[in-house]
Amino acid sequence: MYEWIESITRRQGLIKACSRCCGWMPRRLMLWICRWLGTALCAASANGVAAKVRLNMEDLLERLPGSEIKMLRRRFFQNLVITLYEIMLESERLPGSERWRFRAEGEERLEEALLLGRGAIVYTPHCGNFFYYYWYLCQRYSCLTIATAGSAELLPLYEHFARLGCPGFDYDRTPPLAMMKKLRAHLASNGVVFILGDFYRPSFPKSRLFGRTTRTPEGAAMLGIDSRTPVIPFYGIRERGFVHRLVFGQPLHLYAAYSRSGRSEAAQLLNGHMEEVIRRHPEQWFYWFNAEERWEEDEMKAKRSHTA
Repeated sequence: MYEWIESITRRQGLIKACSRCCGWMPRRLMLWICRWLGTALCAASANGVAAKVRLNMEDLLERLPGSEIKMLRRRFFQNLVITLYEIMLESERLPGSERWRFRAEGEERLEEALLLGRGAIVYTPHCGNFFYYYWYLCQRYSCLTIATAGSAELLPLYEHFARLGCPGFDYDRTPPLAMMKKLRAHLASNGVVFILGDFYRPSFPKSRLFGRTTRTPEGAAMLGIDSRTPVIPFYGIRERGFVHRLVFGQPLHLYAAYSRSGRSEAAQLLNGHMEEVIRRHPEQWFYWFNAEERWEEDEMKAKRSHTA
């Protein structure tokens, strides 16, 4: 999947030419083209990436019938192509399009949380077009994010949004202590931190997701407890075409229920939010193509033994 994305992002000349052409096309036509390309990509990779997506969906969404899995897989690829089109070709036209492009629900909860003067953490999985949702927040608040631009395939996307005024720290290039210090200072100045909580690294603490042992970051829980900062469960989805729905949940005051020693339990609470969002909108979760890589090996062996 990453290699396929790189094959698009590295062709900057072609991207600029396509951007000029696409600007003259009706949006409905571009949407139809993107959906067709997504369907074609799904069919073309039936024995490759699409097969992995299907197996992972069957594994984690085990109660769904095969016909629904097939439909969700097709929509996953359609959303991926539309998202890449939005990022690479449409994002320059983001300013001024907020009124029709984004439909926010509960944003007043974030604004009320900021009245405490201790900043706010907006916590979400990689759903919909998460680049767009960070851009939306950056237009309204002093906002930072934590990303992973260490991948050569994804780096052009992060650089592109940095040029659009969306700053952030890199998991893989910023020393952890330095990053936490800067994030605490940003929250102390009543800023917003946008955290995508479903990143996976073998070095992260053990946690649970979809009933499996995995490893997810605990930074949001740590910051929420140590800085006494409200955590806003959030998700964005593609509601229809190029229109997105952004949902801000009730603030979680983790510091009122957990001490520093309980940050793993607090992080597990946040994982529950992510899992709920993914189960509700499975076709819009980004990581179906490699979800199998995030489960602990001992559990995978036990699962294979049980299946056999």
